[in-house]
Amino acid sequence: MLTRAGKWVKYTILTVSSLITLVPFYFTIIMAFKAPKQILSGRYLLPPLHPTVDNFLRVFGAAPFLTYLLNTVLVVTGILLLQLLVIIPAAYVFARIDFPFSGAVFGLYVIQIMLPLQALIVPNYRVINTLGLVNTRLALILPFVGSGYCAFLLRQTFKQVPQSLVDSAIIDGCNHFGLIRHIFLPLAKPTIAVFSLISVATHWNDYLWPLIITDNDSVRTLTIGLGMFVQHQSGADWGLLMAGTLFITGPLVLLFLFVQRSFIESFMSSGIKG
Repeated sequence: MLTRAGKWVKYTILTVSSLITLVPFYFTIIMAFKAPKQILSGRYLLPPLHPTVDNFLRVFGAAPFLTYLLNTVLVVTGILLLQLLVIIPAAYVFARIDFPFSGAVFGLYVIQIMLPLQALIVPNYRVINTLGLVNTRLALILPFVGSGYCAFLLRQTFKQVPQSLVDSAIIDGCNHFGLIRHIFLPLAKPTIAVFSLISVATHWNDYLWPLIITDNDSVRTLTIGLGMFVQHQSGADWGLLMAGTLFITGPLVLLFLFVQRSFIESFMSSGIKG
């Protein structure tokens, strides 16, 4: 048990660490609502005296950020849905069904976790180009459907489900898909929530692959749009830059606040009790 002094030290460290983490968000928010004169007035540490949304209006007028937002939502949602559609049955097979060389097959499947995206850019591009999908939203989705990380997480969760619970469901007439729907998925909700958050955050912020595979504003994502906007429009206008940054990061923060309970539960529970 921690002593009273130990608890104070722990809470002090956590508080200071949290404040350090929040400082960039604080500056992003206050500068996004400041006029250029206020930013350069020397009061950049203080909240704006007269908040304004002019920076956001200028951002939307200078670049099609709403189109970028729609593309990003469609891409990250499509990736996540296809990942879960493909990986949930695969994880169930790897976890609960014995077949020859299952361990070796699973190892080959998850070895992609150790491969950086940069190592797969050329083969991925050649496949997408052969299919005639360059410069499409589908090209942004397909290379990430077979997630080894998701398969690993769900397989470990499915392996913890008590066999007695599975046997009871089989006696009641459940087939494999019934087991997945009524037994495994309800018990794997925290794991699915955590992976969903990681997947959305990863592909929401992805820059390299969308930069390579797209060259048209109609299919570009927010990260590429912001990069092009900064390069051609904002210059030293920090208010404009922070408004664009806040517009991009805000949805991710809201998503985390929405699923944080499941995110924390997944780390608090060490396993499924049988």
